[in-house]
Amino acid sequence: MTQDQGPRQRLRIGFAKRSQLKYIAHLDLARTWERAFRRAGLPVAYSQGFNPRPRFQIAAALPVGVTGRAELLDVWLDEPTSPEQVLARLRPVLPVGLAVLSSEQVDLRAPSLQSRMRAADYVATLDSAEPVAAIQARIQELLAEPVLLRQRQHKGKLQRYDLRPLIQTLTAEAGEGGQVSLKMRLQASPQGAGRPDQVLEALGLSLAASAIERTRLHFEFDK
Repeated sequence: MTQDQGPRQRLRIGFAKRSQLKYIAHLDLARTWERAFRRAGLPVAYSQGFNPRPRFQIAAALPVGVTGRAELLDVWLDEPTSPEQVLARLRPVLPVGLAVLSSEQVDLRAPSLQSRMRAADYVATLDSAEPVAAIQARIQELLAEPVLLRQRQHKGKLQRYDLRPLIQTLTAEAGEGGQVSLKMRLQASPQGAGRPDQVLEALGLSLAASAIERTRLHFEFDK
């Protein structure tokens, strides 16, 4: 194959990042995928330039400590390979806590997943003696606020931002064993992204959360 041909195929892989890897950072997850593609012997395309890198893109970084059951990554291949074969070759080389769930071919020229993301759904499991009705009251008070100024680290600097417009939906319901499930849909787009830990902090429930999972990513192409 000549270099000017470019990649021959683009696959979209669905995966889960489970509790065993919930404290691995985004860059470390990317390196884990690099190793997995290499060990699987897949014909991954590489970028051009002084320091070529495998061509794949994870749709959205997961906050440290958060698991995900419906994550996506796109990978570009130099040789066409069936989606089923890609899954079969990846599964034996992945570490415990990282699982591939699906694979499908997509248009080589389609926009990046990151540019088309619009929102993400999260579920936080709360171990709290507080009744569900009291937590629902906290939610109503928070949603009634016109502005929710918060602070976060961004590229090594402390940044102030308004959390309120990033919260699209927020509900609480009784779960199993006396736990409470806090469900939220947060904006996740090039214009800004909400974080579930910031929502929990705004509610005064940071210490009550025993687990947080991202359950779905929403894109502009979703029906």
